[in-house]
Amino acid sequence: MHGSMPNFVHRSMRRIALLLPVLLVCLLAPSGARAQGQVGVKVENLPNFDLRRFHFGFLLSYNSSDLFVKLKPGSLLNDSILAVDHIRRPGFNLGIVSSLNLNDNLSLRFIPSLSFQDRLLKYTFRKSDGSLIIFEKAIESTYLEFPLLMKLRSDRINNLAVYLLAGGKFGIDMASQKDVNNQIDDEIVVKLDKYDYSVEAGGGFDMFLPYFKFGVELKFSYGIPNLLIDDDTRFSAPLESLRSKVWVLTFTFEG
Repeated sequence: MHGSMPNFVHRSMRRIALLLPVLLVCLLAPSGARAQGQVGVKVENLPNFDLRRFHFGFLLSYNSSDLFVKLKPGSLLNDSILAVDHIRRPGFNLGIVSSLNLNDNLSLRFIPSLSFQDRLLKYTFRKSDGSLIIFEKAIESTYLEFPLLMKLRSDRINNLAVYLLAGGKFGIDMASQKDVNNQIDDEIVVKLDKYDYSVEAGGGFDMFLPYFKFGVELKFSYGIPNLLIDDDTRFSAPLESLRSKVWVLTFTFEG
């Protein structure tokens, strides 16, 4: 059952990656056609958008997840382990956007999301005969996230505005393996705590289209707590801490 979940997630990510450009072209093409039909005329789309106090929408995101890895002092000298490499992996997010306008340029955004994240730790050990053996430990998480962000936006220039984002996020890993019984090297998992919280910062731009506002943003998330659960396996013992780090490219659609 556990082995089928990563395959399902990877298939879903590939489908979304293929469908997203088509979706964007379909959504943006009508506005481009209108612009061509009115050469030299600048039309302000959604002129009353900022007059409404609340806005709602949804988002699709591509994420690149990784870990800040800190080893215990001397762990590479006192054991057979030679190296621990961390490798980022792609994932995706789905979420609901709710925005409260505090004034013309500042808004508070609450964006509950489902985030599929995948990371990899690569261990290199020296065996007693001097040969090397490598283990790759995938760390898969399905986070239910609750970001709360402040958005500082510029004034509109025709149908375009740029903005900055900053805030925090709390996450619950719905696929946490913290209770797995580790006994065989090939089956041992690196356990992470179920709960994570992080700070986020980024920026982007909004495009006001005839029927909705389309946004593109890039943000970075830095995890604060140590997520490592040290159950004294050969894979957790050399580690002092694991903290999350995620880059997220997001497309928002708001009405």
